[in-house]
Amino acid sequence: MARGDGRLTHDINPQEKGPQDACGIFGVWAPDEEVAKLTYFGLYALQHRGQESAGIAVGNGEQILVYKDMGLVSQVFDESTLNTLVGHVAVGHTRYSTTGGSHWQNAQPTLGATPAGTVALAHNGNLTNTAELFDIVRERVGPSSGELRYGNTTDTALMTALMGSYADRTLEESAIEVLALARGAFSLVFSDESTLYAARDPQGVRPLVLGRLERGWVVASETAALDIVGASFIREVEPGELVVIDADGLRSHRFAAAEPKGCLFEFVYLARPDTHISGRSVHETRVEVGRRLAREHPVEADLVIPVPESGTPAAVGYAEESGIPYGMGLVKNAYVGRTFIQPSQTLRQLGIRLKLNPLREIVAGKRLVVVDDSIVRGNTQRALVRMLREAGAAEVHVRISSPPVTWPCFYGIDFASRAELIATGLSTDEICRSIGADSLGYVSLDALIEASTVPKNGLCRACFDGVYPIEPPARAGKDVLEQETIPGCETPDRDGLARAASLGDPADGLNSLLSAGGAADALRRP
Repeated sequence: MARGDGRLTHDINPQEKGPQDACGIFGVWAPDEEVAKLTYFGLYALQHRGQESAGIAVGNGEQILVYKDMGLVSQVFDESTLNTLVGHVAVGHTRYSTTGGSHWQNAQPTLGATPAGTVALAHNGNLTNTAELFDIVRERVGPSSGELRYGNTTDTALMTALMGSYADRTLEESAIEVLALARGAFSLVFSDESTLYAARDPQGVRPLVLGRLERGWVVASETAALDIVGASFIREVEPGELVVIDADGLRSHRFAAAEPKGCLFEFVYLARPDTHISGRSVHETRVEVGRRLAREHPVEADLVIPVPESGTPAAVGYAEESGIPYGMGLVKNAYVGRTFIQPSQTLRQLGIRLKLNPLREIVAGKRLVVVDDSIVRGNTQRALVRMLREAGAAEVHVRISSPPVTWPCFYGIDFASRAELIATGLSTDEICRSIGADSLGYVSLDALIEASTVPKNGLCRACFDGVYPIEPPARAGKDVLEQETIPGCETPDRDGLARAASLGDPADGLNSLLSAGGAADALRRP
């Protein structure tokens, strides 16, 4: 939506918001390397997982320096800023909000004081016991601890506050205790001044991988981020595992038994196609889904076209299996959704043309198979079908490379509400008529699971079948903590934040941010 501060809008049309990605996290421990720049490029590779804010925290053995702001990675950081973030351990985050609204105070990494220093924490996922953790924080350290004092309303801030609440324990020991308390989806990368930590919830809902540099280690949401910084893939961080990396090497703790339930929607849409999950190429999985889609829903047609970019691999598979030629019938504007300007009503009425435009010479007179990854509300597909018919398409057959999405996600994906999901109340034939297509076919859940090569009992399929592997929260929504009244919470204006930094208040950990001009400037950001 339009923003008053001149930063990016989230979407060109807030009434047709697709499934929003989980966050991207990246961590590196590498003495003698420019860890801030490695983290920058790692986050760049993970930009698709979150576009609302970005941040990097760097530890140099004595203090943590942080810089974070609203916007894309390339908007938040420049060369001079990265040059101020000097150290040997770094944690980075690019955010799409799940718990806590989209504003500066909720940007990550989140900071907190520990008995020995400071912790900087980045989180991918969504907790289901946020309200319960808030009660624990309120009882143990008070409701205005750390960044909670300045208006941070994320579940990440709760975990950060809890990690600093054990007066007689190291951060490593405290983390094991806190991780055992958390419920829901959490892949974490965090650090103190010297050590890198990574952890994954017992179900392993969100991905997290470990990589090796020549002189260090990397942890990231996806293997594609390892590739971009030249790290070799070692293994996935196991569900229920805490990994610790410091000068003594790498060690592992088990804080809970593994009960793997990896997110199936990562294969459908969230992950980059050049990423590997559970040893399986995401691109190859999507191509195989397209093949199975062709077998389950064949049709006589002249051309298979994708809705770029997420529909492209499945369209390739559909064309291969069906023998129908593959072609590019739609051109995507890569910068839509990154615009600074709110569209006028006239432009809004053009709808999908702001994102996609047909190649009239390709589609005119053709019977088309149009392959997309999912249908949420149906508005996009309805406009797309109409646009292709206006460009001269003889027939439009829509094929979807996922089953109907009929249930909300509580683990880090922001779907529309169940009432807004078109597949909740309509049959496939009714949806077909609603979007104006000549035919509509979804791949079956069994076919999608088989294409992933992950056993069915090792996957979270809740958005498709309503079977939740972790008990959903009693109270859901981004504003779980915003509904709480936090006594002593200061207004998070730029003066208040700068004042906290200048006073060096040991209760909030912000005193460790003062050494670099860029990091200090971050505290004064509106």
